[in-house]
Amino acid sequence: MTNSSPSSVMRGAMILTLAGLIGKVISAGYRVPLQNITGDLGFYIYQQVYPILGIALILALYGFPAAVSKLASEHKEVSLLTVVTVLFIICGFLFSIGYTQADEIAIIMGDPKLVPSLQAAFFVFLFVPFLSVLRGNFQGSGYMIPTAASQLTEQIIRVVGILLSAWFATRSGDFYHVGRGAAYASCAAALGALFVLIGYMRNHSRSFHWHWSRSITYVRTIVLYGMFISLNYTLLLSLQGIDALTLIPGFVKAGFTLEEAKVAKGVFDRGQPLIQLGTVLASSVALALIPAVTRERWSNQQERTLDSIISAVKFSFIISAAATLGLILLFPVINPLFFLDGKGTGALQLLMLVVVVSSLVMTTASVLQGLGYIRTTAFLILGGALLKWLCNLWLVPAFGLNGAAVSSVVAVTFVLFGNVVTLGREMPFASWSSLPFRQVTFSLLFMTVVVRGAMLLSPLFRGERLLLLFFTLAVVGAGALVYLLSLLRLGAFTKKEVEGLPMSKWWMRVLPKG
Repeated sequence: MTNSSPSSVMRGAMILTLAGLIGKVISAGYRVPLQNITGDLGFYIYQQVYPILGIALILALYGFPAAVSKLASEHKEVSLLTVVTVLFIICGFLFSIGYTQADEIAIIMGDPKLVPSLQAAFFVFLFVPFLSVLRGNFQGSGYMIPTAASQLTEQIIRVVGILLSAWFATRSGDFYHVGRGAAYASCAAALGALFVLIGYMRNHSRSFHWHWSRSITYVRTIVLYGMFISLNYTLLLSLQGIDALTLIPGFVKAGFTLEEAKVAKGVFDRGQPLIQLGTVLASSVALALIPAVTRERWSNQQERTLDSIISAVKFSFIISAAATLGLILLFPVINPLFFLDGKGTGALQLLMLVVVVSSLVMTTASVLQGLGYIRTTAFLILGGALLKWLCNLWLVPAFGLNGAAVSSVVAVTFVLFGNVVTLGREMPFASWSSLPFRQVTFSLLFMTVVVRGAMLLSPLFRGERLLLLFFTLAVVGAGALVYLLSLLRLGAFTKKEVEGLPMSKWWMRVLPKG
């Protein structure tokens, strides 16, 4: 493999991170028009299929490419034919099990009409081996542009395809076409991404070695390392997967008819794009502040690395706390603005607590993974998923939508607690005392007063969606400004941190004297 300079590696990592951020924003944003086109019933059908499509996406974008890249760093020449064979056995097995057992999965979900959609969704796994090998081999060479370009191509084709299939489904009157259309769009997107990668491969053919190897290292790295990396990206996806399997039966036990349960699940799923956007915003800003945390850096520059970790957690907490409270306060306006009515507002407000907790989970998990705790963070996510399942079985029949929301909050809190305890092995718990809990609390109170006061004017804009949008944006801007000024005035940021902000000269004037 080619050796890359540190600067080119950093540049490549930034390109890949930016592509990932754009992809996540697109992935969250299109669900609002999707719900508007299909209503809650069509949105429910899509969300039942989405966890399968999401797992395939994570395997092809993060897990298996990371495993191939690791092999590239350990071997002079990676036998890509062996890697493709191993991956095809794994993904072919997942496809076969999923396709043949789709009827059983639909029964567990409580909706036998989902069988064709589920079967179509599992076809995406057949593209995973080829995408993973090409992306992983490029990344192992330190060349990130092909992965970034293929990722954006895949997301754009998928989103356009899903929205078009949703429009045709509403025209035909069969909303279950939404699920099948999403699966077909994902297959077309994977094919488009594959063509992009092949185009890049033609100009870098010397870095691809298609010989055969019998080394057991290949199997171990792909299966274990690839799977553990994938699990670390599935926190929010695992919650959605458990909901897909358990909410409909739980709602039926709670006294809903089957049709009412489907619509209720669609209403609950309104929270997912908002959670994803809030979490991506907070965790992305925080993770940008963390240098490449490695065991070597931690050993040689512990004090400096510790400061970076604390700053990252601090910014994640500050941003996600404001995003969470803002969503809770504004949800009576956001719900009709984005989703056309106010159904489920109370439960969705409760669900927004996931934003602050999951943001901190992602920030702390990235630190732990850099320190070598990849298996620990993966198992914590599995534990959180199991807890979510058990809580859904208990709380959803008793409390309906509110029970589902509480289950999600409990699950992510468990994962965060596990991450913090694990970090305690490396850094003293006293380090967390430097986080500005008091300043954030008072700043959130000031923000609440401003937002609640402005919300008194919201009845004036009911029925006028465009005016309501401008009103909401104005309230968000006012609340964010008050929050930031309060944090600065109360000393939540150090002078060094403020110097890194845009227009730092203006913000420096707000800092407390001394």
